[in-house]
Amino acid sequence: MIPVKNEREIGVMRQACKITAAARALAGEMVRPGVTTRQIDKAVHDFIVSHGATPSFLNYGGFPASTCISVNETVIHGIPGAYVLRDGDIVSVDVGAFWKGFHGDCAATYACGEISPKAQKLIDVTKQSFFEGVKFARPGNRISDIGHAIQVYAESNGFGVVRSFIGHGVGAKLHEEPEVPNYGNPGRGPRLVPGMTIAIEPMITEGTYEVRVLADNWTTVTADGKLSAHYENTVLITDGEPEILTVTEGL
Repeated sequence: MIPVKNEREIGVMRQACKITAAARALAGEMVRPGVTTRQIDKAVHDFIVSHGATPSFLNYGGFPASTCISVNETVIHGIPGAYVLRDGDIVSVDVGAFWKGFHGDCAATYACGEISPKAQKLIDVTKQSFFEGVKFARPGNRISDIGHAIQVYAESNGFGVVRSFIGHGVGAKLHEEPEVPNYGNPGRGPRLVPGMTIAIEPMITEGTYEVRVLADNWTTVTADGKLSAHYENTVLITDGEPEILTVTEGL
């Protein structure tokens, strides 16, 4: 059963998502050479708590941090630690905040200092692939219409689309129905209706779309060791244009 939120629940989610988006922005501002991923994680944790919310990821399934910070070839679920960011790194930060019963979820990839033109293109295409997909997040369309648009755009720019991990519904649970793949044929899956809230999150790679999970059972890297980028927002299906909830305005 796909949860459909009422106006009260949507109002709570808007606030949860504003906190989440502001935490993502804070993390992005901290991405620079010499900063450790643990320092970013602590700042995000403290920010979320200061706004009366709880970090969604902390202890989720045993995850040991408040943010997933994934550098270079790490696709998702990077565990913050002693790694010192270096000039030329690309840094994906995934953040969630739980406020008054509902979650927000968002991610973005940031340049650390000067990065290569290919790395910048990967970041730009990943972000734009989200916006290509969200165009189809309208009532009457099907879930797969979103992923199809993401895949066509990313692959037309010469990049791969991760298949092993996908987007999802988000609300009272961090991960709920429906699954939201970033690839596939259009016209399949559940039909979108107003009140659905989904996390659309393309994970795009420089080379192969194949990934592997490291021994910590969290850190997921590209199988070929090439770069990966990630961009995500929580999106509300409305009667018309989709509403991106993970924005900082009005926090």
